[in-house]
Amino acid sequence: MTTHNQQDSIQKDNEQKTIDNPEPALAAAYVEQDDESTTSKKTKSKDINQVQDPAVFGKVAVVYGGSSNERSVSLDSGAAVLSALKNKGVDATHFDPKDQDITELRDYDRVFNVLHGRGGEDGILQGVLQWLGIPQTGSGVLASALGMDKVRTKQLWQGCGLATAPFSLLTANTDWQQVVNTLGLPLIIKPVHEGSSIGMTKVNNLDELPGAYTTAVQCGDAVMAERWITGREFTIVIIDDEAYPIIRLEPADISNFYDFEAKYNRNDTGYYIPCGLSVKDEEHLQALSLAAFRAVDAKGWGRVDAMQDEAGNFWLLEINTVPGMTSHSLVPMAAKAKGMDFESLCWHILAQTL
Repeated sequence: MTTHNQQDSIQKDNEQKTIDNPEPALAAAYVEQDDESTTSKKTKSKDINQVQDPAVFGKVAVVYGGSSNERSVSLDSGAAVLSALKNKGVDATHFDPKDQDITELRDYDRVFNVLHGRGGEDGILQGVLQWLGIPQTGSGVLASALGMDKVRTKQLWQGCGLATAPFSLLTANTDWQQVVNTLGLPLIIKPVHEGSSIGMTKVNNLDELPGAYTTAVQCGDAVMAERWITGREFTIVIIDDEAYPIIRLEPADISNFYDFEAKYNRNDTGYYIPCGLSVKDEEHLQALSLAAFRAVDAKGWGRVDAMQDEAGNFWLLEINTVPGMTSHSLVPMAAKAKGMDFESLCWHILAQTL
């Protein structure tokens, strides 16, 4: 039987274990890999790098296009991947689910998924391919579904003790003043299930909130407000469970955010590798991003976005399980910094399906 004194002692112990800012500890999500697991991953990576004959891939469907709001980006990404694979001698063909029956994928030996947004990045395509028994690039059903849902991703990270910017779900009946009271200003308003910064608006005052909500809700019924983090923005590419050199992003208008225009259409966005962090901070952010990546059960390749506030704290924003592969995209930039050209990058990602 527990006495009152013992209960007081247990309560004090629990209070001492409370982490006000859990991110530096990486909490439960970042678990050091044991020697056997690390050796296994290195062996697999070595095996991938030894793949020489394009015939081992068989007939490859490069799936891109689709019907999501990111179709235009997917068309650019997919065309670049298809060209790279063909240049490497791979028997690769464009497959567009908008124009073709998804069951026709039975005719292929494997899939390189470059289908951004809903239908291709949210677990739907992953589930179909898993059901058909067709090897595919990237993450499976669970990680894809979680990664496409910004709120559930953030809830998971919070549960793992990983710092992510505070947020609130919005509806048409939301008390806007209460949102401001809770999260402060500025805010960033986002559709929960969109990528490529589609439907996002920075809000600087209370009166702008209803309009920003209306813009976001046009992309789907789930909308969130997130505290604006003033500071530097970074993206961390992860391939084969390894964090690549970090990229710092700097939009021409530093008062704004890395929006669709900055990502795909403007040529004055700054991309910095080295990113400007100290060696210690870069290693720490890489470890944090790996923790976030593993927490959602992501596999193969992907990207984690994060901010560093003016006090030096890092905050996770979101994860991308089918990143862009356009001329402006970040995965090819990080790979180039590691000495890997675009064709080799596409080959390497495809080889992960073997």
